[in-house]
Amino acid sequence: MKKKAILLAGTLDTKGAEYNYIQSLFDELGIITILIDIGIRTPTIKPDVTAEEVAGLAGYDIRELRAANDRGKAVAAMMEGLRILVAGFQESEVVAGMMGLGGSGGTSMITPAMQVLPPGIPKIMVSTLAEGDTSPYKGNSDIIMLPSIVDICGLNKISRSVFRGAVQAMAGIIGCEKTLAEDDYPDKPRIAATMYGVTTPGVTAAKKILEDNGFEVVVFHASGNGGMAMETMIYAGAFCAVLDLTTTEWCDQMFGGIMAAGEARCEAAARTNIPQVVSVGALDMVTFGLPETVPVEYKDRHFYPHNPKITVMRTSVEENVQLGRKLAKKLRLARGNTALLLPLRGVSAIDKEGEVFYGPEEDAALFSTLKEELDHSSVPVVELDLHINDQEFGEVAAIILLEMIRSYYTPVTETEEPAQ
Repeated sequence: MKKKAILLAGTLDTKGAEYNYIQSLFDELGIITILIDIGIRTPTIKPDVTAEEVAGLAGYDIRELRAANDRGKAVAAMMEGLRILVAGFQESEVVAGMMGLGGSGGTSMITPAMQVLPPGIPKIMVSTLAEGDTSPYKGNSDIIMLPSIVDICGLNKISRSVFRGAVQAMAGIIGCEKTLAEDDYPDKPRIAATMYGVTTPGVTAAKKILEDNGFEVVVFHASGNGGMAMETMIYAGAFCAVLDLTTTEWCDQMFGGIMAAGEARCEAAARTNIPQVVSVGALDMVTFGLPETVPVEYKDRHFYPHNPKITVMRTSVEENVQLGRKLAKKLRLARGNTALLLPLRGVSAIDKEGEVFYGPEEDAALFSTLKEELDHSSVPVVELDLHINDQEFGEVAAIILLEMIRSYYTPVTETEEPAQ
């Protein structure tokens, strides 16, 4: 009789630590796993099936996908290759179940492959998109979609708890009677942060400095549910500070997108008076689902396929004026302990010179509105001649937040410089 395994598929170039942890939990339970890489860049842990092999099954050369630097094309290629791979494993009768972790990109790549598996074989997708309408990802299959609560970006107290629950659920479904030992992960002071796929490098740079200074950074995916979860947890006292660099949910709230976080977004830190550094990450885009779901009034606008299930629309000059007014209104609720950072060279990975959403006029409208609306307020506006994804931008954001935390929580006589 063939030994069966849990298929673990994910982008090991960006989520290696998370998959390494998931695999160690299955190892603890004595469950065999097959680790499949669907990332485009160099993986941070060793897979059992490489990205080169997955791309090859779909007729692509991974080197050409890397050179093209086209996210939409790469996602489509890896999605198809993974689907073919999983079908082959199923024919070989070695699949006990399948699990994946992902944001919008990972979820759109992994769930079509899960749909290949017949009903009864457990399929668990831990996703930032597991709330709301999940039909584009589940189809007619019996996929279980578990909310990740926080973004899948490193390990922290919350993400570890979610991952452990998912692994224990899979173990129970396949009949494993063992249970995981209690997690002994240490408690640290926590900082909430917001991130989207197109703001990842800048937030990651800030995250590293904050972690080097002894904080645990809990990243929330700016997917609507992520922003709402963060606001709720701030009110509950879960965080000592907030790094809100990705405020894109306002685009969806105001212009009909699918990742709106409600009118109370950007209020909790101000109302609880904890330190926060805010920026304008991904305010260049409104997020919709499949192209046919875009409202008819937007049919002549500028669109880009973020992945096969997500379409984004470039915000206009007038919309950026409205966004500036809305964000400034929320920031004026603060009684100090707040700073706004403006990245003058672009607000997302595709809003920079040479990219598809590069819009200096649109960005200028956003920046000038924010400066006018916050003039004479208690919120300093820091203009940086940098792109939001520049490492230096993230480092500056982290250093400003650390200085605010120090002055808020410790005596002003402290002179120790933050780690950089």
